[in-house]
Amino acid sequence: MPKLKTRKSVAKRVKITKKKKALRSKAGRRHILSDKTTKRKRKLRRKTKVSDGDMKALKKALPYSM
Repeated sequence: MPKLKTRKSVAKRVKITKKKKALRSKAGRRHILSDKTTKRKRKLRRKTKVSDGDMKALKKALPYSM
């Protein structure tokens, strides 16, 4: 069986933890930041877990890290 290719665009967006959970950045930090409160922008800095529904596609995109 041939080697599987890793989707590099996905690999750059997601970090895999030791327990095989995926972390991603939150949306909404690119522009129109003056309308958002400091608290909201601070919370957007944090990483969040990738949802269970997206994990199936993620496992296919990153065959050697999951």
